[in-house]
Amino acid sequence: MLFDTHVHLNARQFEEDRTDTIQRAFDAGVQHMVVVGFDRETIPLAIEIAEDYDTIYAAVGWHPVDAIDMTDEDLQWIEELSSHPKVVAIGEMGLDYHWDKSPANIQKDVFRKQIQLAKKVNMPIIIHNREATGDIVKILQEENAKEVGGIMHCYNDSVDYVQACLDMNFYISLGGPVTFKNAPLPKEVAAQVPLDRLLIETDAPFLAPHPNRGKRNEPAYVKLVAEKIAEIRGISFEEVGKITTENARNLFKINS
Repeated sequence: MLFDTHVHLNARQFEEDRTDTIQRAFDAGVQHMVVVGFDRETIPLAIEIAEDYDTIYAAVGWHPVDAIDMTDEDLQWIEELSSHPKVVAIGEMGLDYHWDKSPANIQKDVFRKQIQLAKKVNMPIIIHNREATGDIVKILQEENAKEVGGIMHCYNDSVDYVQACLDMNFYISLGGPVTFKNAPLPKEVAAQVPLDRLLIETDAPFLAPHPNRGKRNEPAYVKLVAEKIAEIRGISFEEVGKITTENARNLFKINS
């Protein structure tokens, strides 16, 4: 039993075979998934997919790359959607210093507003981080995000920041990069994060794990992530699946 905590089945890459992709995931033992919506186009579809499957859920938020496009009406919309029975988290949100579409000050403002919203509706948050770990940790601390906690999605930075995240009630989620031969950081994190704070994900259609690197990712491949973590930790694949699923269900308050 596996739980893909971050997948974009609402992406255009799955338009033609979404149903088959979901079935392949179920056949691979991926019982639960969270589809993440992050803008005006992907949020409604995330909820629509979640409504169609008992064990698929949705997260709603605004991506930092597109922060410059978010309006007060969009924030209000996200707040309204947070009460939907299949919405389990706010996000993805955060900072992305790799792309330059949205200025850093606007990203920070939108990030803070979404943290405040999550605290208002009492839901965990999903953090997108690209080349901005220090600023993200600082803002999470300043906004007291510890009140709701959440996920450091596809964590790919030094273990030096991990404890600060754990101290704020965040889980560390690992995806395809933990399987890459030239990616030592996620392997080091996988070896050191307490098992009760570890999650797995695909971020499909992006970041496909080895040996599918460079191809379209899909939720069935979260099994490869779990297998690599099991190898790194010296425990069974079944144990990784059981623990990370239990962690995700606890975080998202899922009982079914």
